[in-house]
Parts: sequence; C-alpha cells; structure tokens
Amino acid sequence: MATPQESEFAGRLPATLPQAIGWAAQQSALVIQSGTPLDSRGLKIARAVGVKHPELIRVWTVIELPAPSDPELRRFAAEQNLIAPGTRGFTLGYGILIRQGDMDVRLLSHESRHVYQVEEAGSLDAFLTAYLKQIADVGYDRAPCEVDARHHEIDTLPEVKSSRFATAVER
Repeated sequence: MATPQESEFAGRLPATLPQAIGWAAQQSALVIQSGTPLDSRGLKIARAVGVKHPELIRVWTVIELPAPSDPELRRFAAEQNLIAPGTRGFTLGYGILIRQGDMDVRLLSHESRHVYQVEEAGSLDAFLTAYLKQIADVGYDRAPCEVDARHHEIDTLPEVKSSRFATAVER
C-alpha cells in the first residue's frame, strides 16, 4: 500500500515526468561525453549482471552527484531518495555517475543492472517512465527495478579485488 508521500508523488508524476526525462537525457549525454569506458574487470561485472552492450557504458566519478537545478524536480528527487545525501551513484542510460570514493564491485554491479534494465526497456525514456511509476506505486525500496538491482549485486568476481578495482576505475 502506498504511503501518503508516495500517493502525492504519484499525483505529481505526470507533470514532473517530462522534466525528469529531459534532465536525465542531458545528464546522460554529459556522462557519455565525460565518462570513462569500463576496463576489462568492469566489462566482466556488467556482463555478469546481463548488460548486452557493456562497451557502451561510461562511468564518471564526481565529487558530488548532480541534482536538477529546477527546485520542484530537485525536491521530487530528494523526497523519493533518488538523489539524496546518501546516494552513492545512479545510472542514466549507458552513463553511470559514481560519487568519488564510493566505487566498488557491488555498486558497479547494481548500477550496471540498471543499464540492463534500460536496455530491456528500449530507451532511457521508457525505463524512467516505468521506474518512476514503480517508485510512485510502492516506494523506492520496494520498486521492482531496485529490488532486481539489489538481487543482482555481486561482491567480487574470482579475479577482481574490490580495492584494486576502485583505484583502476577512479583514475
């Protein structure tokens, strides 16, 4: 059952969705342009969680995760735990943003699973429409895309050590 906050979010979603998609598309393009391709270990992690085209993924490590400049959209993202103080990373299409110092195998596998979900949806727009509706219906923690991403998190691959991986990706 939806909480009052989730119900309010569901009511605002139709008006907010076009802005959210527009912001996500802009950020995705920036990450694709500025990010780094996955190294061989990152490619293995992405493949392990189902990504069909891991070579297209770009990871951008940033000091602070960006939030929308629009006050309503920023409030919307914070209320739903999409971009909050504890957020370590998020995925926008083939672009993955990771907060500096937070890269590890578990986080990369989680975010890569979201890349897989975008591939399955057919586009970032289609994914965000479904994903944000899930959050509106059942909340962030119970949203099927988040449950799925958590289910596919991995701690390590046989030849991958988390600390070495973090250094290699954060270049």
